[in-house]
Amino acid sequence: MVKPILRKERVLPQGFYARDPRIVARELLGKILVRTLTHGVQQRLSGRIVEVEVYLGEGDLAAHSAAGKTERNQVLFGPPGHAYVYFIYGAHYCLNFSCMPEGNAGCVLLRSIEPIEGLDWMAKARGISAERISSETGKRLLTAGPGRLCQALGITRKQFNGAPLFRPDSDLRIADDGWRPRDIAETERIGITKSSHLPLRYVVAGNRFVSKQR
Repeated sequence: MVKPILRKERVLPQGFYARDPRIVARELLGKILVRTLTHGVQQRLSGRIVEVEVYLGEGDLAAHSAAGKTERNQVLFGPPGHAYVYFIYGAHYCLNFSCMPEGNAGCVLLRSIEPIEGLDWMAKARGISAERISSETGKRLLTAGPGRLCQALGITRKQFNGAPLFRPDSDLRIADDGWRPRDIAETERIGITKSSHLPLRYVVAGNRFVSKQR
């Protein structure tokens, strides 16, 4: 069941992200990712964050920052609270949030959201019929997975890499409406080979929009 927005949202301040990404990741669960489309008629897309994954920095072999700061990954080294978007497998974009005080690498990968607003637009962006998303199984196809959610919300590296997430007028932001998950599950990371054993994936326990159940 799609969880509605409870009450007026508060956009998370930049200081929220200036901490250990393991702390940030757990507290991101239940928050709302908001994407505002400003071409023509304004359209708001949103979803509740239900699955995230942590990458720790230069000592984490699976992290893009493992070899140090480069032109490609410089967003990861701060300042905190900015989007780090990369292209993977020549097909999908992935959205990350920079964490830690400036100069220190660390991020949270957004893996899945439970869609709330703009489902018809998301379906069109994903090439899915409106009829199909009338069921929960169909809704999962919209945003259950990092590549799917970026496609559904129109998130690309060109437009959003380095974009601030903490400004109320930003086209991409994270908000808090007061909802909190009852239980959080912690698992090994998935979809990678290096340092995959680390328990750095966090999910809203029992949520059906998580990309992969364990």
